[in-house]
Amino acid sequence: MSGNTFGTLFAVTNFGESHGPAIGCVIDGCPPGMALTEADIQADLDRRRPGTSRHVTQRNEPDAVEILSGVYQGQTTGTPIALLIRNTDQRSKDYGDIAQTFRPGHADYTYWHKYGLRDPRGGGRSSARLTAPTVAAGAVAKKWLAEKYGTQFRACMTQLGELAIPFEGWEHVPNNPFFAPVADVARYEDYMDALRKAGDSCGARIRLQASGVPVGLGEPLFDKLDADIAYAMMGLNAVKGVEIGAGFASVAQRGTEHGDSLTPGGFRNNNAGGVLGGISTGQDIEVSIAIKPTSSIISPRESIDIHGHSAEVITKGRHDPCVGIRAAPIAEALLALVLIDHALRHRAQCGDVAHAVAPIPATTA
Repeated sequence: MSGNTFGTLFAVTNFGESHGPAIGCVIDGCPPGMALTEADIQADLDRRRPGTSRHVTQRNEPDAVEILSGVYQGQTTGTPIALLIRNTDQRSKDYGDIAQTFRPGHADYTYWHKYGLRDPRGGGRSSARLTAPTVAAGAVAKKWLAEKYGTQFRACMTQLGELAIPFEGWEHVPNNPFFAPVADVARYEDYMDALRKAGDSCGARIRLQASGVPVGLGEPLFDKLDADIAYAMMGLNAVKGVEIGAGFASVAQRGTEHGDSLTPGGFRNNNAGGVLGGISTGQDIEVSIAIKPTSSIISPRESIDIHGHSAEVITKGRHDPCVGIRAAPIAEALLALVLIDHALRHRAQCGDVAHAVAPIPATTA
């Protein structure tokens, strides 16, 4: 196992390096007969694309996706879908100084020890650049889920560094560079400007939600839906924590508060985050992820070289001072990949299961 393929029935194999000629993925298992064009995928890639504001990396990549296979006359054929995104704005010379040293907090040290060599150009295979093919594959999954079940995805930033971001409304998220659910982001812009001047970085917290999820997705014991969601989220660069529903707040809750009461009109609340016993309840899937500060920063730090000697590392190049700013569409894509895989698995095993009583509504009126 090489760790480059995600999913069972809807399997996505990711390939490429940050500064190679191209990156991309192959999707195997997409159902046939779904209308699909590059435009269906490009919208989500544009949300993740670098260079969209002064607060993210200024690497200027169009991230234009090409469909190379698996689509005929505008419809998926059921055969592997190959998606290609060409790299056009590499600046590999920026990384010449770190070829013999290890950046603290980065994958340099572990990659070098595991493989005996590493590609230092932009982080090579460990770069967040490799999330673009994930977003592309997620767009395909989103389209199928929306057409089949009406499932919709959205995500927002709820904390930037030490600054909590209050929730005012989802309508604000597309209107600012932080994916923040607030109307006024001046405070966060000032914070990022000061951070960049200081040559430092910060982390972030992202909330994501999937609505219109059918009841019954997920399998016991080790293929629970929430377990696979956590597995997927931890595969996103820089993620150090995942919460489902109430998450760590459930530690302080009593059973009388945490358990989501059921009524003929629906669930009273959603502390479970839409998953019980590893199986979806039909409520919104609620996930929160913690993203660490960017490892590649210009401030000098103590490290060693490949010979074990002391070294000072200054990382040049164009980097996100907060990788969490562009994480929302990536997290959405990963959640979509988990849900489509489980939806196809559920359809294969339990598609003909009949129920005397229909599922209750997701929430009370």
